[in-house]
Amino acid sequence: MGRPDKAKRAAIARRRSDAIDLRLAGVDWLTIARKLAADPAVNSDGVAYPQGYGIERYQKGQEPPTDEALIHAACRDVRKALDERRTELNADVDELRQLEADRLDRLFFVAYKKAVRDQDLTAIDRTLRIMERRARLLGLDMPAKTEVSGPDGGPVQVENSTADELNALIALTAPDAP
Repeated sequence: MGRPDKAKRAAIARRRSDAIDLRLAGVDWLTIARKLAADPAVNSDGVAYPQGYGIERYQKGQEPPTDEALIHAACRDVRKALDERRTELNADVDELRQLEADRLDRLFFVAYKKAVRDQDLTAIDRTLRIMERRARLLGLDMPAKTEVSGPDGGPVQVENSTADELNALIALTAPDAP
């Protein structure tokens, strides 16, 4: 089985988009899977969804996939679509980060020239602020170390609580507690 042609890829992308939209609307996995199934006997709308779940089986005249297989396909679709969106978003963020770094470089050059040539303290401060902003943007600063300790620098004491104790605490802090 080779790579799907352009039309099939578009139909699969549409199916994944529909799956995400349905999931965001709070629809359960089985309902999503049945709505996007290829076999009209399984499809909740009674139609063959283009490039729907179980399309190969439907085209071969085989039994439709089980509910479990349909749910698995819907979950996989949503996961893949979200991964693709995350990848696209990360690429966009990287591009924007580089654009901002370029802008800071241009501003730095102007401020640096003025700071060095005129020995202007305001320009020196501005140069340092640009350097700090650029370091934060590009993650050049070392992370601050944080240590959590108990009283007098000793270890933190962890206590076990019973479910009844936790429920009593929740009841005390719940806004609709009697």
